[in-house]
Amino acid sequence: MNRRPTANAKFPPRFAVLPAFLVLSILVAPKFAFSKDEPKWLEVHTAHFSVITDAGEKRGREVALRMEQMRAVFGQLLMRDKLKMPVPITVIALKTDKQYGMSAPGKQSQAAGFYVPGWDRIFIVLNLFENDPWRAVAHPLAHYLLNFNYPPSQGWFDEGLAEYFGSIQLGKGVDIGGDPELAPEWHEDIFDEQMRRDPKVPQSLTQLLSSPVWLSMVDLFSMKHDGSGTREGTHRTLYYAQSWMVVHYLINKNKMPEVGTYFDLVLNQKVPVDKAMVQAFDLTPEQMEEAVKTYFKSLSGLGIALDQAKKPVAEPVDVQQPDHLKIPFDADEIGMAISAIKDEDARAVIGDVMARVPEHHDQAVHDLQQLTADPKDNEAAHRALARDDIRLKKFDAAADELEKATDLNPRDPWIWYYRSALKYQQSQATRQEMQGLANMMQDLRAVVDWYPELADAYNMLGMARVEGGGINSALEAQRQAIALAPRNVEYQFNLGQIYVAGKKWDAAREVFTRLKAGPDRVAAAAAKQQLDDLETLQKYGVRPQRAGANAAPAGAASTPGAGGSKPAAAANSTQEEDEDADAAPKPPAPKPGTTGPMQFLKGKIVSSDCSKAPEATVTILSGMTTYKLHASDYKSLLVIGEDQFSCEWKNRLVSVNYRAVGKNQGELVSIEVR
Repeated sequence: MNRRPTANAKFPPRFAVLPAFLVLSILVAPKFAFSKDEPKWLEVHTAHFSVITDAGEKRGREVALRMEQMRAVFGQLLMRDKLKMPVPITVIALKTDKQYGMSAPGKQSQAAGFYVPGWDRIFIVLNLFENDPWRAVAHPLAHYLLNFNYPPSQGWFDEGLAEYFGSIQLGKGVDIGGDPELAPEWHEDIFDEQMRRDPKVPQSLTQLLSSPVWLSMVDLFSMKHDGSGTREGTHRTLYYAQSWMVVHYLINKNKMPEVGTYFDLVLNQKVPVDKAMVQAFDLTPEQMEEAVKTYFKSLSGLGIALDQAKKPVAEPVDVQQPDHLKIPFDADEIGMAISAIKDEDARAVIGDVMARVPEHHDQAVHDLQQLTADPKDNEAAHRALARDDIRLKKFDAAADELEKATDLNPRDPWIWYYRSALKYQQSQATRQEMQGLANMMQDLRAVVDWYPELADAYNMLGMARVEGGGINSALEAQRQAIALAPRNVEYQFNLGQIYVAGKKWDAAREVFTRLKAGPDRVAAAAAKQQLDDLETLQKYGVRPQRAGANAAPAGAASTPGAGGSKPAAAANSTQEEDEDADAAPKPPAPKPGTTGPMQFLKGKIVSSDCSKAPEATVTILSGMTTYKLHASDYKSLLVIGEDQFSCEWKNRLVSVNYRAVGKNQGELVSIEVR
């Protein structure tokens, strides 16, 4: 599909893509209906979501329908007929404020919903006491769908599209494009039933864009920003506002295909931003800025909505949004399977969610342990505790919890998945071979049969296969993981490791060179070390010796450089020292600046003293403070943004990582030139 979605665009019925076991349950069973003794908790399954609710079947079906509709609308915006969902999403829809408030993070306790990311599954929690609570998670849902269904891009595009999608309203049609950060200045005081104005309501995106000062388009498009959606602050900034309006413009002017061309030029062909804009959009940066400003001024509805938000009215004013689409499908066109859930199982799922929210973690673990202490026991609670133990690297405790869960329900695919994750992450943390490799691969094959889009299962399968010596089958699994999650740098790093193990040196260099030049600093540092090691690996079959490190065979999954959940940490670590004092002498005390916490600094290079080459002392001005940072060998210093360090640099803006040695002094670890 190569055109912008219109109000007449049609979506395929969703029943056809419902999993086979759910289709069968719908065909052979009557519509699920409960008597007046209806269970408190129900689960609604659709093709792409699982909804757990205590609000009854009608509300459960409504939430499931709205989530499927939101997913379909986003696919239309991306001009994708199909969207991948490589991490399962479970929606918990709660009918009361009290239940919702007990599980929500403090900052979102008054919101209509919140989003909990995870490497294993995503949780969305909705407060059904609020109107249209699914709108509260539209922004993070957009990031999720972008991360798995669009190639790597730039922050302005990810945030702009997420903000545009964040305004979505679903009814008989789809209304979208309004200001997602617009909040009323007046609210009704429930105690004295009077309207009161809140003077602290932050500026909306419309207000920010009404200022005469905008970022230049080159600055906006060049600004480094983590677009994954995992580390976001306030959205009420000029960066978000401009990003929102640029994407608004691109969608409505049918320029989304050109966006792909632009990113290919900038990210793959390394064309400068200003030239790429001309080639892709046929507009200079100045012309594009003027075009977007003119388009913004044409959206009169945004100004009307802003005026209404300033009025002391008791009921919200229904202001039409700029863009209107046909509803993708209604409830009769999608398949749903309804089942009852025991109260203790629902509590286990909620405990799993709360254990992932730092401020609720300890209470959640206590609640989960209470469920497992009950004479009936609880498999879901054991799973949740195991997952938390894996996160905390309590691997023996996790294994114990999974064994107990298996005794209760050996056919649960989640257990197979967590057993594999335990072995994989334990191997990465301890730098040892994976234990029970054959059973692990058997579990993972069963997991991908159960959930064919689970990218993490393919990644673990690829690394298990390479450790078992199956290079070609490992490559097949790893490529599938990357196809499902094209932005995941860990999966790409592991692909490079598999190429090394298979002695495919040129392919490995291509992967690590690309990661070294990428925006992820951790992956870039790990990739640089891999590139530094490749020549020795190719020539001698072992990695170069480093202090405290043992030689290891090339490409072995557990050797230094094996990609884990944090590639750079794995790449920069060394084999554990022999703890037997009689077998090996103690290593010498580390030199100052080679250990201790890493510190970060932004500033400007004033001068560099390289008179004692290869040592260098770099003077950096940060604010009103001058720092003297030393590099023992500037030729091997990790440099990002340039090929190597230059002693001639002056007045260059830099970001550096260093370890402090005395006041305003330290040892350089890395330097990024901007």
